[in-house]
Amino acid sequence: MTLPSSLRPVLPAGAPAPAETALAPAPMGTARLRAVHRATSDLRRGIPVLLDGPAPLVLLAAETATQAALEEFAWLCGAPPVIVLAPARAAALLAGPIAAAGGVAALRLPPALVVPDALRRLADPTLDQDLPEPPAPADPPPAAAAALALVKLARLLPAVLAAPLADGAATAGLLRVPAEDVLAYRGAAAASLRRITEARVPLGGAEDARVVVFRTADDAADHLAIVIGAPEAEDAPLVRLHSECFTGDLLDSLRCDCGPQLRGAIRRMAEAGAGVLLYLAQEGRGIGLASKLRAYALQDHGLDTLDANRALGWEADERSFRIAATMLETLGIRRVRLMTNNPEKLRALAACGIDIAGREPHVFAPNGVNDVYLATKARRFGHLLG
Repeated sequence: MTLPSSLRPVLPAGAPAPAETALAPAPMGTARLRAVHRATSDLRRGIPVLLDGPAPLVLLAAETATQAALEEFAWLCGAPPVIVLAPARAAALLAGPIAAAGGVAALRLPPALVVPDALRRLADPTLDQDLPEPPAPADPPPAAAAALALVKLARLLPAVLAAPLADGAATAGLLRVPAEDVLAYRGAAAASLRRITEARVPLGGAEDARVVVFRTADDAADHLAIVIGAPEAEDAPLVRLHSECFTGDLLDSLRCDCGPQLRGAIRRMAEAGAGVLLYLAQEGRGIGLASKLRAYALQDHGLDTLDANRALGWEADERSFRIAATMLETLGIRRVRLMTNNPEKLRALAACGIDIAGREPHVFAPNGVNDVYLATKARRFGHLLG
């Protein structure tokens, strides 16, 4: 892989954006939630979708575009497409800064770039970046922020072709989803969370344990509560918010500290007699496993964790903790001692109505491989590792 020399200078600097900014999601019925989820599924399969609003946009994810999908997309469009990207990714492709509004940017593509291979290279900085022709800056279309949000919800690289719908285009069979529903989706999905089932699961070192499964109305992803003892009877039990980490939790990867944090939290709760570990389906700070592995590849070429995420077009941290707050409330827990080194988790849970009685540090020593990763957590994400 050749990392373009233009990548590093144009990456934004600074701390990640706050994870939570709103308490009350807009009401949204199951049918509207389902429409957003179906739209993400279509994008993952390389099928165009229609983003509805005053100026409807036809969308096609750059990562999954095939030649057949591009032909269908072109037949539906009333003008040449642009590719909507995060500003950092657009700036890297232009090898210079780009004006962006609302956290999105757009590039105008010559015909040579509106082909599957070129689109994947535009989306993915881990691929060869030699392009037959350069893109050019363009004004983002209306609802560009919702278009980018939708492809992120699909856990695809944040790059999407967008063009206005042609007058009189036959849209039978084309999934339509309102832009406002896309933007409200995450909060509404958290509000739809339901407790599905539970069972006693004795753990090594924590025999008095049970696992409770939660699921939102629209999605098959399971969020788990590992409950030790009877935390609901405590005034402020130990609680840990743990985002799933396939590489660290299951494979015992040395690149992060997730595995030790998971097992250490369960052990500490068992020693205390009670606690809850929320195992959240938010791999890679919410960017998904595929993008996390791409970020690892960029880190191997010199970027740190934060800059690697942004180079791919993601925010430094894409997680939402509204689901975690809803899980705690369902378990009858509204006051906690939070096991974390991340001040943002404290702010996020408090913003969602959970009373934070205190922070319990949860620090593990570097292992010789993750030293830079932990230093980046402290220096750029503000984690309290001292």
